[in-house]
Amino acid sequence: MKLVYFSWVKDRIGMAEETVELPDDVKTVADFLAWMPGRGANFAAALADPAIIRVAVDQEYATAETIVVGASEVALFPPVTGG
Repeated sequence: MKLVYFSWVKDRIGMAEETVELPDDVKTVADFLAWMPGRGANFAAALADPAIIRVAVDQEYATAETIVVGASEVALFPPVTGG
């Protein structure tokens, strides 16, 4: 699965994208956000407040219940503001 990071999430993680194989117990966006901080201090720093992180699965906004199994891409980004 391709993971893509944007804005300060990308800066804190230290890369724009990577390819990973998810553990078998990661099935939903909520599982994914719980798993990511355990990958290292940079991931923990970027996801310290997972409630503010926005997630897209295969380029569509996702909720905590969205299934990630079988997805080709998950993107993480901070809240989007407009003006």
